[in-house]
Amino acid sequence: MRNAIWLFIIAIVVLAVFLPSYRSMQKLKNKNLQYEGQIQELKQKQLKLSEELKRLEYDPEYLEKIGREEMGLIRKGETVYRVVPE
Repeated sequence: MRNAIWLFIIAIVVLAVFLPSYRSMQKLKNKNLQYEGQIQELKQKQLKLSEELKRLEYDPEYLEKIGREEMGLIRKGETVYRVVPE
């Protein structure tokens, strides 16, 4: 009976000592998984931006398209008509 009580006390002490560190380890693992997900998203975004940069540098048709659509550029002699909804 006495050995069972001591075993129970030792188990409680071990739990009290290791449980907080186990919880913090689990939190860190979860954060690590979140960061890995963010890293993958950023790598995808970086890849897309690299591809767009190459297109802007080496594809004159794409460069013209972007200039017209996003910057409103026109060629010499062109007239732009804007349709305004009522």
